[in-house]
Amino acid sequence: MAKRKSFLLRIDPAILDAVRKWADDDLRSMNAQMEFILRRALADAGRLPKPRPPQES
Repeated sequence: MAKRKSFLLRIDPAILDAVRKWADDDLRSMNAQMEFILRRALADAGRLPKPRPPQES
């Protein structure tokens, strides 16, 4: 599994509540929902990074 990085996000409470409801509706965690939204936005903008090939050990 790819490494994950954490960061602090300041967000409007109304936006956070809307994302939380959306995550609940889709049976996702808040973290997974935020990543889903970001990936979709990046793909729509043509900015989604290409997957890295697996590294050999």
